[in-house]
Amino acid sequence: MRHALPPVSAVIFDWGGTLTPWHDIDPIAQWLAAVDDGDAAQRLDEAAAVVWARSRDEHRSATLEEVFTLAGVTPSARMTDAFYEWWQPHSITDPDAHVVLRGLRERGIKVGVLSNTIWARREHERIFERDGLTDLIDGAIYTSEIPWTKPHPEAFRAALAAIGDPEPRRTVFVGDRPFDDIYGASAVGMRTILVPHSTIPSDQIGHTEGDPDAVAHRLADVLGIVTEWNETVSDREHA
Repeated sequence: MRHALPPVSAVIFDWGGTLTPWHDIDPIAQWLAAVDDGDAAQRLDEAAAVVWARSRDEHRSATLEEVFTLAGVTPSARMTDAFYEWWQPHSITDPDAHVVLRGLRERGIKVGVLSNTIWARREHERIFERDGLTDLIDGAIYTSEIPWTKPHPEAFRAALAAIGDPEPRRTVFVGDRPFDDIYGASAVGMRTILVPHSTIPSDQIGHTEGDPDAVAHRLADVLGIVTEWNETVSDREHA
């Protein structure tokens, strides 16, 4: 069926576990960094589990501030700064990302980001600026700013709109989660590439695993996969 598809004009990436490699962490530690109180940290962890379960089952989004509210903790700037600071070593961009994103842009392919996240946009943008990716991204959607999370179709449509509304069938979604990313993107007509190196927590696994169009054994493989797909289309048009 691949021969019937048009060329790729856009690639949208998941963030955590895709552009940034997966890190196994102690979930309580992130909250202890913010509140320095074991009881409060436990409540925050439980609140986070509630909003992520809602994301999985109802595909509704949340914010960091909502997690604090659910836990009965009033967040201060110091708390949120400490929380994000704790994540610094766990948010380093995959070294392959620069080559892949630059290569796509050089081929006239737009680059987008769609992340299921409770973090504020400014924190993601700070990471992309820190790691030199800002100028290689045409548009990004963070679910903390919209009502939905992946795999809800509206989350993917928002990401398409952020990069100029390319046709879904001309767009590739790259992600590490078979439910959120692959199943969700396929359902709206996108092609998909799975980067299968994350340890998805059992309570975040959805009801369905999508069937990716390709598997990237490292992020760098994405550029070659997309290039091959487009070369196949070019060869067909000139045959």
